[in-house]
Amino acid sequence: MLHLRIVSPPESTADVLTLLREHVGATHLVHFPGAAVQPAGDVVEADVAREATDEILAGLCAMGIDHSGGITLEQIDTALSDAADLAEDRAPGDAADAVVWEELVARTGEESRLNATYLAFLTIACLLAAVGVITDSPVTIVGAMVVGPEFGPLAAVAVGLVRRRFDLVKRASVALGLGFLIAIAITAGGTWLGSLAGLFDASVILGNHNVDFVYQVGPWSLIVAVLAGAAGMLSMTSAKSAALVGVFISVTTVPAAGYIAVAAILGEWQRVLESAGQLLVNLVGIVVAAALVLLLRNKRAATDDAPRPLSLG
Repeated sequence: MLHLRIVSPPESTADVLTLLREHVGATHLVHFPGAAVQPAGDVVEADVAREATDEILAGLCAMGIDHSGGITLEQIDTALSDAADLAEDRAPGDAADAVVWEELVARTGEESRLNATYLAFLTIACLLAAVGVITDSPVTIVGAMVVGPEFGPLAAVAVGLVRRRFDLVKRASVALGLGFLIAIAITAGGTWLGSLAGLFDASVILGNHNVDFVYQVGPWSLIVAVLAGAAGMLSMTSAKSAALVGVFISVTTVPAAGYIAVAAILGEWQRVLESAGQLLVNLVGIVVAAALVLLLRNKRAATDDAPRPLSLG
């Protein structure tokens, strides 16, 4: 379940309470008249079944509470209550299949920002990938996949396209484009320093190696990217975040970026082009698959909600 807290203008509180009382997916309703200071108003709290959250949020936003007051959501890890069990049983659908769109937009929007933390993780991941390429270490390549933060912006692009939030698409695209360029440039600089120090030469990427899959783009690259994108979005929308680790180690976005840096410094431009192709195929495949998952879920949600008009009394 999710804990819902609402700061409501006094003139809207009656409608808010009516909405929550009448919805089968809401329980543990609490009202604190005049408790809110900034913005001023009443505070209303309730616990809501995940599968009912999107409908309740839509009703609150229709009242303009998101503009005149405030709405916050928090995950409840444990709820020991017959009333909570009843609300989850009565709410239509299943919690694992429910999509809380506002939560998803907020989450992906936060993860799509081009900030120092994002750049640091992406750069470290590319540097790890470069080390994996140079040392022919698949384990290090897997480590780079796990560290890479690129799925957040990719998911944000998919969410923005489906919800027509083109500001989100633009911000996430900038984070991906500039982020990878900066990370590749820094990794190339580190590779150049390593080559000057005599740590390796061009032979490290010539011949057959265990990590050649990083740059070898083909139909399977797209298939894996599509499956990973679908699994990743299912994980994000169903709150099963553990599955994201499997997504991270399935695609070769960060390893391809690291390979680009190493191959460029060593003058292997054919490998640079092949790695760039691998990177592009993975990025596009993930976004397309994630967007298709969201479209299917959005269509299903619209179908399920159609017979249940929201009543405000």
